[in-house]
Amino acid sequence: MANPAINRRLSPVIVPMVLLLSACTAMGPPTVARDRFDYVNAISDSWKRQMLLNLVKTRYMDAPVFLDVASIISQYSVEGTISLGAGWTTGGDGNSATVGGTGRYADRPTITYAPLSGERFSRSLMVPIPVGAVLALLQSGYPADFVFRICVQTINGIDNRSGGQLLQQKADPRFYELLRLLIKIQQSKGIGMRVKPADEDDEDSSMVMFFRTAKNDTIGQDLIALRRILGVAAGSSELEVNFGSVASGNRELAIQTRSMLQIIVELASHIDVPQQDVAEGRVYAAPREAVPDFPELISIHSAPDQPEEAFVAVRYRDLWFWIDDRDLNSKRMFSFIMLMFSLTETGKGENAPVVTVPTN
Repeated sequence: MANPAINRRLSPVIVPMVLLLSACTAMGPPTVARDRFDYVNAISDSWKRQMLLNLVKTRYMDAPVFLDVASIISQYSVEGTISLGAGWTTGGDGNSATVGGTGRYADRPTITYAPLSGERFSRSLMVPIPVGAVLALLQSGYPADFVFRICVQTINGIDNRSGGQLLQQKADPRFYELLRLLIKIQQSKGIGMRVKPADEDDEDSSMVMFFRTAKNDTIGQDLIALRRILGVAAGSSELEVNFGSVASGNRELAIQTRSMLQIIVELASHIDVPQQDVAEGRVYAAPREAVPDFPELISIHSAPDQPEEAFVAVRYRDLWFWIDDRDLNSKRMFSFIMLMFSLTETGKGENAPVVTVPTN
């Protein structure tokens, strides 16, 4: 017959151990919400810092390196055992009892990184952004001036600014006038894009930019001015859009888009760097080009001390480089180039990162 005194001593130990073991069966579901958002935040923050670091490295003529998170596998386990023994004798001080318990918790994350190299490097950084992707951004509501300033180098022979060291040039004044007209016409719903089906002799379909009937005289005059700057036929209602710097006819719109590497070089030219580094030849000088009606593409600051109000910040060459969290224009541009980096993945790419979290 069991000794009631022994049972009373064992109960406070047995109950917690039983609860520990029973908790293992319900461990999986609660980890989903926590792990999904924790990993999303971690990957997002690291991606932003990696992009900013490569902008800074490019300005200092250092090679950009991109490392993708290919997969995340995190495995949890909770294990517990209970050992219990009791014995007593009928005489003397023979009553004895033993109780023991062990528990173990393990978290074994395995993260796989894949460097961007070879074909993927060429496809993501060196290949120009597809013209169709640029037009799709306009169609989805992105402002024409915002998209063209960063994604386009030349339109029908009209050059955009280039801030890189190898080919620094100011923008053709007509380029900014073109952007002013495009944004006004876009805001009035006077411009649109569609896909032209392939003919029997054509292998691929083509993109067409068309102009809607002007709603008022002002937009009508803007359309006339736009056609004049582009050098297209007066009264033309649609233009076939092709990749190139110069149009082959007066009913064609030739757009030479930039590659992602060109965009990185362009944005890197807007980084504030110490004048001492420029004087010592550690970094190239990039003249600023103030344009009325258009803000600076992006503002990236530098200082020896870590910033307090930063949207993203990285340390490089004993300096901190950052984008101010209160600078909406720069935050928007930085997020935009990260979107463009995804759009450059053309052709047969690899699958997106997979997060696997086994639990038991």
